[in-house]
Amino acid sequence: MSKESARASAERRQQAIIAAQQSRRRRRRTLTIVVAVAVVAIASLVVVLIVVTGRAPTNAPASSATSAGGSAGAGAQIIPAASSGSPTTQAAATAVPDTSGVSGVLAWDTTGWPGDGAAHAGALEHTHVSGPVDYSIVPPVGGPHDPTWMNAGVYTKPIPSERAVHNLEHGAVWITYDPDLPAASVAQLVAFVGRQTLIAESSSEIGIPGDANRYVDLSPWATSALPSPIVISSWGHQLRVSSPSDPRLQKFVDTFRNSPTYSPEYGGAVDGIPVETGGRAASYGGTQPNPSGSAN
Repeated sequence: MSKESARASAERRQQAIIAAQQSRRRRRRTLTIVVAVAVVAIASLVVVLIVVTGRAPTNAPASSATSAGGSAGAGAQIIPAASSGSPTTQAAATAVPDTSGVSGVLAWDTTGWPGDGAAHAGALEHTHVSGPVDYSIVPPVGGPHDPTWMNAGVYTKPIPSERAVHNLEHGAVWITYDPDLPAASVAQLVAFVGRQTLIAESSSEIGIPGDANRYVDLSPWATSALPSPIVISSWGHQLRVSSPSDPRLQKFVDTFRNSPTYSPEYGGAVDGIPVETGGRAASYGGTQPNPSGSAN
């Protein structure tokens, strides 16, 4: 074979090697992209399932529920028990000017709470009642409520107002949304709850060492009667918005959640109730499991 033929043959072999290497690199890149897309798709499906059904799929890895905000003592969501005693009608609450500085907040008279703890004409009542309450404000911002609060967190179905109002008294905020709110907006609200800081709870009050909660309840409203698609409420205060990305939602949480200024029973717990009474959140509940059974 001539030198020219040998060089040509060597060049062809080198080109074939380079082409094969490039082909392998393309296949690896394609495989990496396919795997990445599959991982994102599976993770998104897990999050959507948790938001819609209130639990992770049974064959999902343990980390899936945790990353989507799974509650401690993970299990099927349990909606807090409804109050079953005699019905009560709330006295009309008195609207007052808001002084919080958060734009658009509505306020009602909370005289005495925080304060002397006495009843004051026109102020929101703090009476404990055993049955359903016909609240004068939808969704409620205070008033008569069940003696037993609920375990705070994200719920995918409506929750009893009488227990949620007790949580407001302890410093929680309650986000309610229209049942027809798009799933993407609901997912944004769930993510919003997950971004809130955890607040330590008193083990002497609830008997659960090391527990903490975000002091935020999230649930759909049972009907389309809300005054806006999304409403965030605390004791005596409320903000009505149309978008889960409204920056005032965070300002409301920062101002009213677990506040010595605005929370009537500042430092009160929002966990520790047996789950058949107080419920088990679908996600973003307490960091420690609540007791099984019923409080009654």
